[in-house]
Amino acid sequence: MYAHLDWPYQSLLNHDNALFAPVHGTFSEAKGKVIVINFWATWCPPCIAEMPALEALYEVFKDKEVVFLFVSNEEEEVISNFIDKNEYHFPVYSSLTSYPETFNVTAIPRTFVLDKEGYIVVDKTGAANWNSETVRQQIEALITKP
Repeated sequence: MYAHLDWPYQSLLNHDNALFAPVHGTFSEAKGKVIVINFWATWCPPCIAEMPALEALYEVFKDKEVVFLFVSNEEEEVISNFIDKNEYHFPVYSSLTSYPETFNVTAIPRTFVLDKEGYIVVDKTGAANWNSETVRQQIEALITKP
């Protein structure tokens, strides 16, 4: 069964109790949107390998009902330099607190996709082709789901 999370809607919109702070990008209201969360690091080869596909996925869905959260616990300067050097445009966040237990991030990259109600529908550890036809179709289905 999928875990349900209330935190993305409450914590990320409440700046006093936020879990993530923007490093490269801004956070817009997430309630009622599909959320893609990727935990990664600049020193992680599998993370680096999947970044072009994640950037492509972001470019396809950035203007639709999808919120992207790329989260790293590295220094802001390190993250910004990596993003700028690779000409990525997706929003990057640094963690302000410990990750919620539901995520149990013990290895990276770790990617979650949450539906519009906050249920985890994808939980993937390790690199993946996030711009595949299958992934795009799944996100489109989540967007159009009433």
